[in-house]
Amino acid sequence: MTKRFLAAAAFVLLSSTVSASATDIGATFETTCPFGDCAAGISLSYLGEFVIPTGHMENGVEFGGISGLDFDAATGHYLAISDDRSERGPARFYELNVDLDASGLKSVSVVKQVTLKDKNGEPFAARTVDPESIRLGKDGIYWGSEGDGKALLVPFVRVAAPDGSFVREFKLPEGFAPTADKSTGIRDNLAFEDLAVAPSGDVFVGVEAALYQDGPNPSLTSGSLSRIVRYDGATGEPKAEYVYPVSPIPQAATKADGGNDNGMSEMLALDDHRLLAVERSYAQGFGNNIKIMMMDLTDATDVSAIASLAKNDQRVVPARKSQVLDLRAIGLVPDNIEAMSLGKAKDGTDVLILGSDNNFSTSQKTQFYAFKVLNRPQQ
Repeated sequence: MTKRFLAAAAFVLLSSTVSASATDIGATFETTCPFGDCAAGISLSYLGEFVIPTGHMENGVEFGGISGLDFDAATGHYLAISDDRSERGPARFYELNVDLDASGLKSVSVVKQVTLKDKNGEPFAARTVDPESIRLGKDGIYWGSEGDGKALLVPFVRVAAPDGSFVREFKLPEGFAPTADKSTGIRDNLAFEDLAVAPSGDVFVGVEAALYQDGPNPSLTSGSLSRIVRYDGATGEPKAEYVYPVSPIPQAATKADGGNDNGMSEMLALDDHRLLAVERSYAQGFGNNIKIMMMDLTDATDVSAIASLAKNDQRVVPARKSQVLDLRAIGLVPDNIEAMSLGKAKDGTDVLILGSDNNFSTSQKTQFYAFKVLNRPQQ
């Protein structure tokens, strides 16, 4: 879900060089040495945008709320999860056909719609789930529910079969469950937003902004400390936790008394220690800022034994991060980007796909951006 009103130290090495306007197919954007590490270089070439208007219906259910995306090499299609809380239709994910080659992004269409099932084998009841992320794992479809801080609904990560039925659930670490007095745990609408699966099978799950015990939300002058949980994907047991420093809010609202926010809305594993992260901000009267960051967990402190980052006297090294793409800076006008996947185009081209959550709002849209991956980090 979009975070209209939303990590504390954060600095960003901006090393992107823009060679042309991204409104042109083929415009190239290169970050040669993020963190000063030239082996982590990445370069992308713009392949276009495709929009599905709000109100589009599939099988009698409104399409939208796309909050997670992943590529299925077996079918050549993409899995996309909707964050509909079983209100407009049953909680669900889609199989999408993305018509894309080196000449550009031509269309995105629905191949199939799959209903997610609760542990009882039935569709989720209304407002008992908030699907936000999806990845293909070694034994099924990994997906996350953000939970609900107000209703004290715990976030979770589960594994589903291809038909949406329940397989197993990952263990929730201490300190993440919501509390009535807001002393610890997730903030409402700022919880399990991010999910990534590493080549090793480890699973990374991130919260959008700090847990209550870890400090404040982002502001215009300070950031927020988000936790990333590293799981053993095979057992669902937590292995470690790291700090990702979400940046301060980059844009003030242009409306009087308007709200603004910033948070980490998605992650994508490049290897076992480098990930891409989407920092998605919103300012009333202005719109969304979308920045793609690369993070490196090498040498980051395991903070799983630290109950509160705000009340801690131990030395903590956060994940290193470096900006690799600012969508507005390259000439795009992004909506509420919450989904990101590496994949293959029809001609075998390596691609990066971004997708937006339209919040089922007529003032927003389901938007897809595509980039050709010209170069990516080397091990």
